[in-house]
Amino acid sequence: MSAPERIPPRSVTDDPNPAELLARGELTVRGRIREASNAALFCTVSLDGRKASCVYKPVAGERPLWDFPDGTLAGREVAAYEVSEATGWGLVPPTVLRDGPYGEGMCQLWIDVHAEAELLALVDAEEPEPGWKGIGFAEVGEGRTALLVHADDERLRRLAVLDAVINNADRKGGHLLPTADGRLYGIDHGVTFNVENKLRTLLWGWAGEPLTPDAVGALKGLRDALDGQLGDRLAGLITAAETDATRARVDALLTAGRHPEPGGDWPAIPWPPV
Repeated sequence: MSAPERIPPRSVTDDPNPAELLARGELTVRGRIREASNAALFCTVSLDGRKASCVYKPVAGERPLWDFPDGTLAGREVAAYEVSEATGWGLVPPTVLRDGPYGEGMCQLWIDVHAEAELLALVDAEEPEPGWKGIGFAEVGEGRTALLVHADDERLRRLAVLDAVINNADRKGGHLLPTADGRLYGIDHGVTFNVENKLRTLLWGWAGEPLTPDAVGALKGLRDALDGQLGDRLAGLITAAETDATRARVDALLTAGRHPEPGGDWPAIPWPPV
C-alpha cells in the first residue's frame, strides 16, 4: 500500500512494546490510503517520546458485507494478530482495537515494503520452475493464458497455515509485505473467522502436502492457547461460535496432517489476485 506524506517508520523491533504504543499513543491522521476498500487512514502515533507510523481503520468507515456482520471487521483484524502471535510466527503487524479521531477502530503498525522481493509471478509455462509453486492458469488478454505462481518460501507456507486457521476469505498478493530484513507480514484480515468455510487465497501451492513439523508444533500450541488466555482475548473480538469454529479448524488440520485443498462451494482464488 502507499501513503501520502511519507514519514520514516520505525520497524517492529525498534520499540520494546509496539502494541502499547499503538493502544495508548496520541493518534494523528496524516492522510488517506485511497486504494483501500474501506476507510484506511495513514497516521502517526506518539507516546512519551516514542513515535511510529500506523494505519487506522475506523469501524464507521467499514462497508457493509452480505456475509459478515456490520461493524466487525476491525475486531477480526485484531483477532488475526492475536492468533498470529500465539503461533510464535509473528506474521501480522502489531494490531490493536482503540478509540481514534473517527471513533473505535483497528490500529496497526505501518510496515515498509522491500520492493525487490518477488513472491508472485505470471509465467509463460505449463509447470513452475524450481523454487516456485503453481497456483493455476489466468487469462492475460488476447486469448492467452499464463501460469500464476508463488515462491516456495517457508514464510509464505506459514502464512498459508495461518490463513487456514483464521479462514481468510481474501489473501491477495497486495496483502503480502516482505521487508528489507527478511521478514514477511500479512495484512488486511477483516474478512476472517467466518463459521462457514470461506478460505480464498493465492497460497495454494502446498495444497494436500504434509504439514511441516514447525507447523504441527505451532498448531498444537495454538490449540492449547485457544483454551486459555487467547480464547479469553478473542471473546472480545469475535463471537463464541467463531472461536469454536477456529478450534475446529485447528483440530482438523492436526488430524489431517496436511495443508487444506480448495473446496467446491466457494471461489478458491481471489480476483483480481493483487
